[in-house]
Amino acid sequence: MAVITLGSKREGVLSLERLLRALEIDANEPERIPFVFDATGGAENEYQVAVEGSSDEVDLPRTIRQSNYFANVIRRAVAGDTPRQAVTALEAWLAEDPGIWENSWVRIPLRALNPLSRRVFDLDLKRDKRERGSLNRSDARRFRTRERGEPGIRIPVSYLLKLALADAIGGSTAWANAARKPGQALYSCFTNDNTSPETCSFHITRLAPANGCGAPLARETAKRYLFCQLLVQYANEALELRKGGQRVVLFESPLPPVRQRSLNEIISDSFYRELFVSPCLSGWDRGEEKRDYMALCHRTLSVSQLNAVGKLQDAGIITRNLVVLPNTSNVSLSNNGVHVSLGSARLTGLLAAGSREHTPESEKLLGDLVIKVVEHFLPLFTGTYSAAPQRMDFTDFHPERALGYLPHELDFTHLRMIWRRWRGKSRNQVFGWPMSPLGPDWIDRAIARVFRLRGDLVPDFRLMDYLVAPMSTERSPALDGTLGTAERLLDDLDGLGVFDRRMALYSFYRLRDYATRGFTGFEGRFYSLFDSVMDDMRNAVNLQLLVTALAWKLIAAGRISHAHIPDRTEVESERRQVVFAAAVGLPTFYVDSRTGNAFLRELLRGVQRTRSSRRYPGRTRVHLAEYRRALLRFLEVEGRALVEAMGLGDTLADLARRLERGAGAAADEKLTAGILAEAGVRDPFQLTAREFNRAAEAHYRGAVRRRRVEEGLDELEADCRDLDAAGPAGAGAVLEGDSARGFLSGLRRKVLDESLTAEESGRLIALMLLVDSADEHRVATAA
Repeated sequence: MAVITLGSKREGVLSLERLLRALEIDANEPERIPFVFDATGGAENEYQVAVEGSSDEVDLPRTIRQSNYFANVIRRAVAGDTPRQAVTALEAWLAEDPGIWENSWVRIPLRALNPLSRRVFDLDLKRDKRERGSLNRSDARRFRTRERGEPGIRIPVSYLLKLALADAIGGSTAWANAARKPGQALYSCFTNDNTSPETCSFHITRLAPANGCGAPLARETAKRYLFCQLLVQYANEALELRKGGQRVVLFESPLPPVRQRSLNEIISDSFYRELFVSPCLSGWDRGEEKRDYMALCHRTLSVSQLNAVGKLQDAGIITRNLVVLPNTSNVSLSNNGVHVSLGSARLTGLLAAGSREHTPESEKLLGDLVIKVVEHFLPLFTGTYSAAPQRMDFTDFHPERALGYLPHELDFTHLRMIWRRWRGKSRNQVFGWPMSPLGPDWIDRAIARVFRLRGDLVPDFRLMDYLVAPMSTERSPALDGTLGTAERLLDDLDGLGVFDRRMALYSFYRLRDYATRGFTGFEGRFYSLFDSVMDDMRNAVNLQLLVTALAWKLIAAGRISHAHIPDRTEVESERRQVVFAAAVGLPTFYVDSRTGNAFLRELLRGVQRTRSSRRYPGRTRVHLAEYRRALLRFLEVEGRALVEAMGLGDTLADLARRLERGAGAAADEKLTAGILAEAGVRDPFQLTAREFNRAAEAHYRGAVRRRRVEEGLDELEADCRDLDAAGPAGAGAVLEGDSARGFLSGLRRKVLDESLTAEESGRLIALMLLVDSADEHRVATAA
């Protein structure tokens, strides 16, 4: 067992072996391994929204037309200071009027709000909600409007969810009174990502084997999605959105909308932020500060992608001066994913009690090592459980566009390998040689037509389009097990123009430390879109639990230490390149035949069909499919005791089915099949990139959303059966003499058809609040 330095020299040297013994973690006893029997879970879900209606009624096109930006562009074009093309492009975008406007705000007549929702709105306009008598935010007037001569408000849909909840429980009916207290407790669960609405789990779930491990979290996620749909249906009716020519649609979509990307190409970065970056009315006491942070994130990532162009040139990928520069405004923060956090009740309890054995130093030492182990297994998740299919045309294959933030995430060697393999995989070849676009768009389109160049289909483009895991620097490794590494790395990345030191450091698998989060555990940030919550997400959480517990077991058995996975940039890049290869859909990747990563060498011994590379001397070519199968076999052998203790045999059998490409079981295959059915074709290359990606948005907005609602209704129906068996108790005011199951059955079709009245959706919201409150009580009692 290697000896690891823990903390400063003054604190001395503590062996990993002694630390694990002090924590009573035993590799031979599953019940003494963290995350086996003591796991808790929670999730954050980022949603996409759109507002249906004409450009004369919906806020987004109206705001653009009425903006100073639009007026100034027209004025400068008339004066000859700006090309007329800038105006005509924006006018054409508005004139297209598809009847659906992604990420638009909504306008609500003030009289539609009841006293409680109006008080909530007034409070959320305060500069500091904790201070009595606080002044309004400096931008408070932005949220006021007048429609047809009467006062109203305009707000993003991320805030509409909270406001609709307040309105639903703010009435004078018996059911509203019964649901008010549990409803108010959930206000803080409705926040936003940079652009999109975001919700977090209404309560923490216990992921014990007796409960089905990941099943409770999947159930909570499915019901929370249904709850949000009911809030939207309530708002469309009770807050008179539909009456005003607006209909909000909430769904899950992992990538920025096609038309939002188009708009971003023709407007300034500051105007983009004005239109789309959330004002953060909900979830934070000082909303303006959080809004400024969101703007900082957008500016930082926009500049970061520009700086990536220089790295592509240094790497020898860009070999000429003619490049297509990325836009100064970046849309990557409009992508949406799912973050799954796992906690260990046992480790959290030790830290909460001020244990001498488990301290922030030991939490970081062990946590970083677990993360490094888990990162080797991430290719099992990418495209398998979640995905974000996207078509790319030939004209999209400029490396400065296609590779996005990858120059900040991989070293130059792995970056060049991925780009060469990607070009070879794409349908951009002429007589067997990969062709690259030249630069001028009209020339590239002509070349594509003449040679029938079709571009590519990428299984999980979200991981390519977002700065998911900035690479460490030589002097500041992120995961070396010592406190302060994130801060030191952020300082380095800030100086390099990659990131801003004020931002939270992104990572595939992030340590959630007790001091800042109130629990100790890990957050998985590598999920894009699940085709099904109760199937894909449930099994994904099971696998995440298993690989996390297995990492602890390997560490406890003395099989893995920090010395086995060195904190060098090339070692970090080597293991992470496989995740990006899986996201692109590459068939192979390359590793150093004498890699310093001892754990990776052990995993590769179980891989079939490897050979020494002729193109890259000293490297081994590995088939991604075989590597995934080797990871599965490793889980079956090394994790056998854990699989039996956690009851995850079915999860590994499910994983084996998903790994067989062409069987249609993997998430990317299921989502792509649904998109093709939406478009009415059998081959993605029958469609242009725009046609495919618009069909994907329609599929997510339609079939996937409906399936999500059905899953939520099925889980709510199970709760209603339990409620009927136990007696309605507090839900009697909602049911009014009916059984819970009968009440839900009578409204199920209307929920799916979105034809609920405000009264019906309000009562369903109240029922779900009371059911959730009972669930939370059961979890707290069991804990």
